[in-house]
Amino acid sequence: MSEHTAVLRSDYEVKPMTREERKVIVASSLGTVFEWYDFYLYGSLAAVIGANFFSQYPEGTRNIFALLAFAAGFLVRPFGALVFGRLGDLVGRKYTFLVTILIMGSSTFIVGILPTSESIGILAPVILIVLRLLQGLALGGEYGGAATYVAEHAPHGRRGFYTSFIQITATAGLFLSLLVILFTQLAVGDAAFRAWGWRIPFLVSILLLGISVWIRLQMEESPAFQRMKAEGTHSKAPLTEAFGQWKNAKIALLALLGLVMGQAVVWYTGQFYALFFMGSVLKVDAYTTNLLIAWALLLGSGGFVLFGWLSDKIGRKPIILGGCLLAAITYIPLFKLMSAEANPALHKAHSEISVQVLADRSGCSFQFNPTGTARFTQPCDVAKAALARLSVNYTVEDAPPGSIAAVRIQGGTPIPADSPSFAADLATALTTAGYPAASNPTVVKMANPFDIFREQPAVLIGILTLLVIYVTMVYGPIAAALVELFPTRIRYTSMSLPYHIGNGWFGGLLPATSFAMIAQTGDVYYGLWYPIVIAGATVVIGLFFVPETKDVDIYAQDVAEKPHDRPASASL
Repeated sequence: MSEHTAVLRSDYEVKPMTREERKVIVASSLGTVFEWYDFYLYGSLAAVIGANFFSQYPEGTRNIFALLAFAAGFLVRPFGALVFGRLGDLVGRKYTFLVTILIMGSSTFIVGILPTSESIGILAPVILIVLRLLQGLALGGEYGGAATYVAEHAPHGRRGFYTSFIQITATAGLFLSLLVILFTQLAVGDAAFRAWGWRIPFLVSILLLGISVWIRLQMEESPAFQRMKAEGTHSKAPLTEAFGQWKNAKIALLALLGLVMGQAVVWYTGQFYALFFMGSVLKVDAYTTNLLIAWALLLGSGGFVLFGWLSDKIGRKPIILGGCLLAAITYIPLFKLMSAEANPALHKAHSEISVQVLADRSGCSFQFNPTGTARFTQPCDVAKAALARLSVNYTVEDAPPGSIAAVRIQGGTPIPADSPSFAADLATALTTAGYPAASNPTVVKMANPFDIFREQPAVLIGILTLLVIYVTMVYGPIAAALVELFPTRIRYTSMSLPYHIGNGWFGGLLPATSFAMIAQTGDVYYGLWYPIVIAGATVVIGLFFVPETKDVDIYAQDVAEKPHDRPASASL
């Protein structure tokens, strides 16, 4: 496939994908699917892992430590981007993301054989968190390597289409992890799965690791990187050049704020927050929630390739920013519709039952707790957190200074939050007032994967599929857009850091931030304002400050001072 220095679309003949190009895409994508599978397993099994590795602690503390380990995998990703991005620009794309998959796969397999805290005590959670840190570091280097490698093989004018297959991998990895978990649960039963069956999905990763390593060993180094090395134009200090020079650092900052930040919150809302909202807020059982999400992923994932292909025609920005805008406009009505379908009794209670927290506001905290280490023990905080966990809509009313916070339901007698029986009294009062009990029969349930033909699951799958389509809009073209913003000599480093800050921090902190916003306001939908505001800001910044890149010649970036030195046609 040839690439010319001219950037007009009419100058390029679109040819069928060659066998070598298909091999590059399959090899890169399949290995990345396995990496995301490894990474998502922990998130999907966080509660079970917490019970097995932190069993010497009370249940609340177990869950906090489990979430801490999960957060560690996200927060460390930008550091992995720096470490492996630098290696990728110094020694090559192929060997760097071969190392990342070895680290990821080995860490996941070790979790499957790691003794629990009942066997080795505190050493078990310490090792588990170290393994999560290694996974986060590896993932920080994996994406940039795969995206860069495929993009540098792609013909000009089809880069969005080619790299879109890499974009499928995150969703495919989540889908594969959910599938393995579901089938394992069905095969061994729920009790056995919680006791030992949860290890099977982790142990299976050794097979996936072997396949991935074998595939990647067959691959050649990126032609663009080989040419750059041969010409002696590679960077000797990628980190300094990428982020120590304002002309490059400015582009990385704009990429973060004007593309990746919004992409990240839309992606995490459509896949992870929807999962959290269905289970924790709407009280849908884990099996049904996983099935609903799995069907939505299956139905909507073709959008990655569709929008990647479309971005080659109309540009990266219209699709990415369009997805952010659609999400910002429709999230609240879509999640309200989801609530009405998934748990009609709870949805009705939200609008008909008045609940107030009577408190001196000076004793109330904003319960942002991303690491799980903070403790909120004031009566006001206890009352608000309890109501948020029970998915109750409430308002806060001022009480005299120094008074003890209490909860009043339907104008009844206030329930003091410092009472030893507060939790039990609150649950009884809510049920009496009309809030549904845990056995609420109106909650959607799926006995098997084919219950989608019933009305209630079908509507929910439709809503979730639309959320996934938003994900495909913002995520399908993002790799091509990031690759095209930076020259070959610092591309791996430059694109990896904004991507992983956006997705690891803005996206990874979304559940904790949204829960804090719900607890603060008493509105179960208020947490959606976090992705809405971030996505809206990305639309504005991206529209005015980020350049369109679909016609960029990524080779010409490296010879911008002497573009005439390049032959009329150079094979990639």
